Amino acid sequence: MILPGLIDPHVHLREPGATHKEDWDSGTAAALAGGFTALLAMPNTQPPITDAATLSIALEAARQKARCDYAQYLGAGADNLAALSQLAPGAAGLKMYLDQTYGPLRLDDMTLWMEHFARWPRHLPVVAHAEGRTLAAVILVAALHDRPVHIAHVSTREEILLIRRAKERGVKVTCEVTPHHLFLSDEDIPSLGVGRSEVRPRLATPTDRAALWENLEVIDCFATDHAPHTLQEKDSPNPPPGFPGLETALPLLLTAVKEGRLTLEDVVLRMYTNPQRIFALPPQPETWVEVDEDAVWEISAAELHTRSAWTPFEGWKARGRVRRVVLRGREVFRDGQVLAPTGYGRNLRST
Repeated sequence: MILPGLIDPHVHLREPGATHKEDWDSGTAAALAGGFTALLAMPNTQPPITDAATLSIALEAARQKARCDYAQYLGAGADNLAALSQLAPGAAGLKMYLDQTYGPLRLDDMTLWMEHFARWPRHLPVVAHAEGRTLAAVILVAALHDRPVHIAHVSTREEILLIRRAKERGVKVTCEVTPHHLFLSDEDIPSLGVGRSEVRPRLATPTDRAALWENLEVIDCFATDHAPHTLQEKDSPNPPPGFPGLETALPLLLTAVKEGRLTLEDVVLRMYTNPQRIFALPPQPETWVEVDEDAVWEISAAELHTRSAWTPFEGWKARGRVRRVVLRGREVFRDGQVLAPTGYGRNLRST
């Protein structure tokens, strides 16, 4: 089975500042192994990507190490309003952290939200980490400015129903859902363990999970929110939130296709067509993914390329496996081996 090169609009690569968890090399290798030929990297690194200097650090690391194509988000802060508009053309988009997050970028002041919406170029995407009432508030702000907003990792029934109603009213809102919110719930916490189940947004109830499936047509993108941490960190007394997901997303969704829960067209729409459109990404010529749709296998962290070396889906049976990836005419992955050299990836926002 041939698929287009997949696009993940929500990935944490941990570089700069925490490369023991992941870097541009290991993270983009994991992306190719999962069938992703392009990813958009989040800005809550150490230091966060909020100005020209930090953007340059991230993009230089990507230029040297990335094995797939990429773009880097800028983070909205309280003191970078003026600088961001000048840097916008070279960024994947503007990320606004409006709820609990891992790092210092949370924006509590709604007047700052309005300033960022007013100044950020209208043709470039704004992505919001917003939950519950905060999600409702940022949709209102976007509507007041008559510009699109993309809501990251929607996880609850009330959120997906609110987005449905906003879309019905003509509000320019799109959203994404992660595989872990589609396939896991708070009932899985005892088996995963308290630390290994820590994620933001938190694992929701089975009712919330069912509502995501029932409102599939409202969901624009499947995004991994790949957020790697080491097992030592996850099993510590203060576990950081986040799951790795680049290498398990497509197999989980293809398994759902086999089970009749969605169609292959649903997967392609949400992992290629819509991300390319929403984030205004250029085409990748001569790029495709070969999948053995009948392969049945067991997900195992020992086989993954991510540096985090664990997965919440350990031992799950999956049907459908990436066999080969071609990016811009070059074979970059085959049967478990990443063949793309470091630095092969291109910046999707380069002028």
